[in-house]
Amino acid sequence: MAELGVGSASADPRDIWQHFCAAWPLFDGTASGYWLRSELIEVFGIDDSLIDEAHADQLYEQLVSVLATPEFRPRALFDSFGIEVLATTDDPLDSLADHAALAADSSFRGRVLPTFRPDAYLNAHAPGFAERVDRLIVEAGDGAHGYRGYLAALANRRRYFIEHGAISADHGVRTPLTLKLSDDEAERLFDSALRGGLSAAERDAFEGQMMYQMARMSVEDGLVMTLHPGSYRNHHEPSFARFGADTGHDIPFAVGYTEGLRPLLNDFGTAAGFHLVLFTLDETVFSRELAPLAGFYPSVFLGAPWWFLDAPDAMLRFRSAVTETAGFSRSAGFVDDTRAFCSIPARHDASRRVEASFLARLVAEHRISEARAAEVMVDLVDAAPRRVFKL
Repeated sequence: MAELGVGSASADPRDIWQHFCAAWPLFDGTASGYWLRSELIEVFGIDDSLIDEAHADQLYEQLVSVLATPEFRPRALFDSFGIEVLATTDDPLDSLADHAALAADSSFRGRVLPTFRPDAYLNAHAPGFAERVDRLIVEAGDGAHGYRGYLAALANRRRYFIEHGAISADHGVRTPLTLKLSDDEAERLFDSALRGGLSAAERDAFEGQMMYQMARMSVEDGLVMTLHPGSYRNHHEPSFARFGADTGHDIPFAVGYTEGLRPLLNDFGTAAGFHLVLFTLDETVFSRELAPLAGFYPSVFLGAPWWFLDAPDAMLRFRSAVTETAGFSRSAGFVDDTRAFCSIPARHDASRRVEASFLARLVAEHRISEARAAEVMVDLVDAAPRRVFKL
């Protein structure tokens, strides 16, 4: 991290690129290598045989030159990539002024939608939780205090997001635990959370209660609820202390959906119009839990493999594991979660190739007709995400 200048305001981008080129062989066989190679060749026109330490300066100048062209302005790329809808994830108290400006700009034909992302206001493990919640209640509440004011403030901000075009609420949680607690117990946990007096188990219980409440609100206001659990954040404490969050040491761990989601699904799993998209970092649950849940509950859809699993082999394992139980219709389609704008074509291309590969095998084995496979392909790529995310 230090060699790459992480955390340093004086880091030289050219030095960072030099390190990257020298390390390029280490990416062979990895998902990161696949994405990057596709992006560099197809988007930037780089000869990947030249990616090495000796050619680093030459390639750096080529990239700087390409990025300076009008074709590489963000809106031009939005058009050339064929993007119709791009969704950001946003803090519940964000003003969404940039989204409003884009929506009002007649020269921009695409849709950039906000997504309600309340993790920092639901996870009592997070530093600064009490201060954020106090601010939420003051700025977005209805005058009520305590737990009731907290729920009202969250509901108010969800409505504000919907007014600005939001279609979904995204939840990054530690586990898929959901709990239906009494109002008195939920209020007790909430009050203790603000005082910092919860045990680790109680903090998990409070988050589980709030996932139930988020589902209840989605049934009421129509926001699609997406859930992606199973990451042990900031696993290496010294690196977190030195470099901060999102620096490469968030590690997956095993989770359970069948028991964890039962309270939520008992009450809302068959509710009209409720859409719950489940993502996972745990491959062991593909066929054992996720596919059966999606196969029974009309509200449940299977989110695309993400993060460590949005790699060609892992995506193919996912498709093979879930389809025999859930079929194709319970898939949410490929929705990438990239933070790198120029990687969007590479990731979607990889997904299309994986889906085509799986369908081709079914055709070759006479398990599906070629004509039907072509219809399924279009549905997976285009219609499924529109249907699941209410577009």
